[in-house]
Amino acid sequence: MLRSLYSGVSGMRGFQTKLDVIGNNIANVNTVGFKAGRVMFKDILSQTVSGVSAPTDGGPGGVNAKQIGLGMTVAAIDTVFTPGSAMTTNTVTDLRIDGDGFFALTPGDGDASIYLSRMGNFTIDSARNLVNADGMHVVNTDGESIVLDEEVVAFSIAQSGEIIAINAGGLAEPTGNFIAVVKVTNPSGLEKIGNNLFRSTPNSNVDVELELSLANDPATGTGAIISGQLEMSNVELTNELTEMIVAQRGFQANSRIITTSDEVLQEILNLKR
Repeated sequence: MLRSLYSGVSGMRGFQTKLDVIGNNIANVNTVGFKAGRVMFKDILSQTVSGVSAPTDGGPGGVNAKQIGLGMTVAAIDTVFTPGSAMTTNTVTDLRIDGDGFFALTPGDGDASIYLSRMGNFTIDSARNLVNADGMHVVNTDGESIVLDEEVVAFSIAQSGEIIAINAGGLAEPTGNFIAVVKVTNPSGLEKIGNNLFRSTPNSNVDVELELSLANDPATGTGAIISGQLEMSNVELTNELTEMIVAQRGFQANSRIITTSDEVLQEILNLKR
């Protein structure tokens, strides 16, 4: 059989994967805190028809190897962690990290697992916990859930992540309760688990146990917490539509390889007539 048949199949499968990733990016173009993905390709091991020969003194010169490529495969599906644009909401519990870092969330109910997110549309529940849209608790720098005291009638959030309480007398009082921000060494190594959440892996941090840090700290580079704003998706729709056209044309070209290879095989079969 012709090698080009298998090369064409590998190309079609690769561009199918690329279209899957592009489709997911476009679907999440307005998802708060979403980070776009991208597909990188690499060639498959080539078949060597003849090897290399070195030049000899006073004799023949060197001869290069003859190799035939056997197609392509997906090298990586990366997550691009460039910052998304800011959307102003003027809601105190809507938070955006201006820089690197992630919010730390925990499911509660005795589960001490820490999950990461850039989605900062938080609310206060009836028990005065600071939670996300799925009811997961926002964690402070001590690893505990953030809970507002009953005497607090209003509050604001500083760029350091500290809750600034306003009591019944209208006085602002620092609480010493800081929203934790987690700095990740290799964000692309994080595992997506859905609901805009990430889970730490051995390739995202040397230690899977996450270090809860203060926001706006130059020593850790976690970035400031901006209250009243949300980070939108970093998907660039123009780029995605362009890449979709490229992927579509690549798929069509590889399908044409299979069609042409089939026509060649048909001509070979017709030789017996």
